[in-house]
Amino acid sequence: MLSLTPETIWFLFASKNFINEYMLSVLFISSLFLLPDTFTTSSHAIDEVVVVSVAGQGRTRSFKGQVASIDEHLSEFSHVNLVRRGSYAWEPVVNNMATERVATTIDGMKIFYACTDKMDPVTSYVESSNLQSILLNSGLNGNPQSTGNIGGSLDLKLRRVGFDGDLFHLNADAGYETNGHLQVYGADGAVSTPRFYANAGFFYRHADNYKEGGGREVQFSKFQKVNAFANAGVKLADMDIVEGTFIFDRATDVGYPALNMDVAKAEAFITSLSYRHLWPEGFLNSWETKAYYNHITHIMDDTTRPDVEIHMDMPGKSWTSGLYSLLSASNGRHDMQVNYDLYYNRLFADMTMYPGGAAPMYMVTWPDVGTLNTGLALTDVVSLTDRQSLKVSAKLAWQTQRLNNDEGYHALRVFFPGMKQRYHQVTGRVALNYQLSILNSQLNFGAGWGSRAPTVTEAYGYYLNNTFDQYDYIGNPRLKNESAIELNGAYKLSVLNSRLTFGLDANAFFFSNYIIGQFENRLSAMTVDAEGVKVYGNLGHATIVNTSFSAGWKLLTWMAWNTRLSYAIGRDDEEDPLPLISPFAYTSHLSFSYKHFQGKVEVRGNSRQVNYGKKYGETVSPAWAVVGISGQYTLPVQGHDLTLRAGVENLADKRYTTYADWCDIPQKGRNVYVNLSVQL
Repeated sequence: MLSLTPETIWFLFASKNFINEYMLSVLFISSLFLLPDTFTTSSHAIDEVVVVSVAGQGRTRSFKGQVASIDEHLSEFSHVNLVRRGSYAWEPVVNNMATERVATTIDGMKIFYACTDKMDPVTSYVESSNLQSILLNSGLNGNPQSTGNIGGSLDLKLRRVGFDGDLFHLNADAGYETNGHLQVYGADGAVSTPRFYANAGFFYRHADNYKEGGGREVQFSKFQKVNAFANAGVKLADMDIVEGTFIFDRATDVGYPALNMDVAKAEAFITSLSYRHLWPEGFLNSWETKAYYNHITHIMDDTTRPDVEIHMDMPGKSWTSGLYSLLSASNGRHDMQVNYDLYYNRLFADMTMYPGGAAPMYMVTWPDVGTLNTGLALTDVVSLTDRQSLKVSAKLAWQTQRLNNDEGYHALRVFFPGMKQRYHQVTGRVALNYQLSILNSQLNFGAGWGSRAPTVTEAYGYYLNNTFDQYDYIGNPRLKNESAIELNGAYKLSVLNSRLTFGLDANAFFFSNYIIGQFENRLSAMTVDAEGVKVYGNLGHATIVNTSFSAGWKLLTWMAWNTRLSYAIGRDDEEDPLPLISPFAYTSHLSFSYKHFQGKVEVRGNSRQVNYGKKYGETVSPAWAVVGISGQYTLPVQGHDLTLRAGVENLADKRYTTYADWCDIPQKGRNVYVNLSVQL
């Protein structure tokens, strides 16, 4: 359980800034009473849900409305942090585990990023305007389409108006932020009848370089992006439905101040077609089968950077085609799902260097790796009594990988003589979760085991520069599968007619064959100014523990306090801290609502990062705290809603960086935003 140390208490009360000092004092007092307002369910199936919009409408929970980025929606989750390399496309981290240990899907579709530097997480290829909700499953208790989800899984559910909705509606959004002159414009519409529905929309974002606290401009932090989507559904019969989805996303001129290069273009083409049959009664509920295809193109570029010693072109491509078939059934006591999924993915990346006065140099960094993966997942939520339930979930997956590029294959063979051109892996997971509800409290605890195969970067990457620790990384095709045992528990209590609520949450992951880059002094770096070379290897064991405390107090019918405190520890097999593990973190806000007006005052921050991974190139991050104010007013006009939203982030214009800011790039300074939404 989390405890407040004397150092933490001193930090909370010793701030020199008056505004932060006052708000932090309120935070400490209110932390005894408050609970976050992220929408959570009592079901075993989903740990947390952030509702982006109401089905068939453009309404959203965020105070920024639909102009809020996906990153801002993800920050609402208690188990999610975000690694930031610039002002665009932040990398989600679940339970202090990054992309390698987190499964991210869009409506169950597998999508793989195309950048060797993880500049384009899957979440960057959708927009708030085409999302219904974001579902988080913490740890090994993942959704049926997840594979390798030791840390957890995220599923981005697309918005569909559905049948029997409004015959026609139209939404329009426009927003502006002063810091970076961010402009956001979007419009979407939908039609719905008892037999047919269709959604379509378009979104545009443009931002200049932003300014850190104090007013200094952060170079290479601009971006622009367009996103278009469409989906449609047809009822072939009362219980037979066909649905299709199309998404096109294109980001250009994207700056990354924490990296050596920017992005000229990141482009995604995502499409799917599904068939669903429903049973109105009986044991079987529904059977959905979906086929999908997506293609990602990512081109890194350094032509806009000054004083480039050696110009480089670094394109990457990802192709994925797949399908899944999900059968759901229930009989009152059992709520079951059986899922079969299959996908084939290809990843290719190369690099061409142009030294002045010399011939170009060419290198394959991802050797066109083709991955065929297939798996079977089973889930059953068993109602033991009216107050007790047990969730059992398991998945077994088999995959084969082939290196299709001979040049990349032979380059790796220099370091790994005798390596094969094709590899096979078997992975799996199993988890049990028990839930007990008594009066006004709920107890959950569970355990699980799961494994994952090495990623393409970990197994076959070739001289990939990591600006976090300034080392070149080489993959290792001889890596063993990584596995982990998870233990978790949670307790929730509500008193005073649910006006006062408390929550405790904790999980621990005990790894075997933990995969991480290890020093290799026999090799020389290829990147200019790199410190050396690391080769991915297996550690005997590692541990990550996450804890959080939350509470909530409904002061009045129109006012509530909420807070969340969290702390995590990560250790390798030599008891040294693992990198990118969150220090003590907190968030607290006062929210209020009166008729058509809603408002919020929020403070959030981290303590000084004491346990940082110095061994892995991480540096200490100082304590920080920022205050924000936001509000919105909805005006009904002849049956239509006009909503005006405004707010100020980082009110005191504080200069700060967080532990998750790559290479300590500073966060935004004071930022005033305003946006307008119209629903017709």
